[in-house]
Amino acid sequence: METMIEVENLNKSYHQIPAVRGVSFAVGCGEVFGLLGANGAGKTTTIECILGTKTSDSGTVSILGLDPRKDRKRLFEQVGVQFQEAAYQDKITVSELCRMTQSLYKTSVSPLGLLEQFSLSEKHGSLVSELSGGQRQRLFIVLALIPDPKVVFLDELTTGLDSKARRDVWKCISELKAKGLTVLLTSHFMDEVEALCDRISILKNGSIVYAGTVSDAVAASPHEKFEDAYLWYTEEEMSYESL
Repeated sequence: METMIEVENLNKSYHQIPAVRGVSFAVGCGEVFGLLGANGAGKTTTIECILGTKTSDSGTVSILGLDPRKDRKRLFEQVGVQFQEAAYQDKITVSELCRMTQSLYKTSVSPLGLLEQFSLSEKHGSLVSELSGGQRQRLFIVLALIPDPKVVFLDELTTGLDSKARRDVWKCISELKAKGLTVLLTSHFMDEVEALCDRISILKNGSIVYAGTVSDAVAASPHEKFEDAYLWYTEEEMSYESL
């Protein structure tokens, strides 16, 4: 399997306080890989270092065999990014934002098709500021997919969506994966991780405490359910039990 993302011994500190400690993993072509952990575990810093928006203190990163800092322009055309807290102009419509995003790339897919796929066709003339939280979240995923990327980063992709909408998004991601799209996602929804992820890494205090499949994570824990196993790996269950 071709490696699409490779991270080797990544380290990053802020004011001498470690945020990421020796993180290593690889993501193969067509895989959905979950980077998990509690708030403050180091997920965001890891992704920022992978994308080259922050410089690591040490370690190496490659996306599609390229250095995300040195080859930013080449990677821009092949990598889609959706972040949970994306900010856009208030007075811009959905279709205008899609066209503006499309204009940034040499090649792209039809925004109209993606809007239909994510049940946003009827909102093409609406202001982005008028969308519900769930609709905005789906729009941000559409924007990440407009360049027809080989690799896409999805941050809390179904936050704010109801149960049906979440499963509709899962179906879309599964269909994209079947076409060869490689996905690195973060999520706090363990049912989502179970439904989508081929493999996961769990971060705690900036270090990976588990790497492998969801089923193996459960088997190696004292629990029968993945959500309980996840809390055990991150030791969040201790904080709940003490309440």
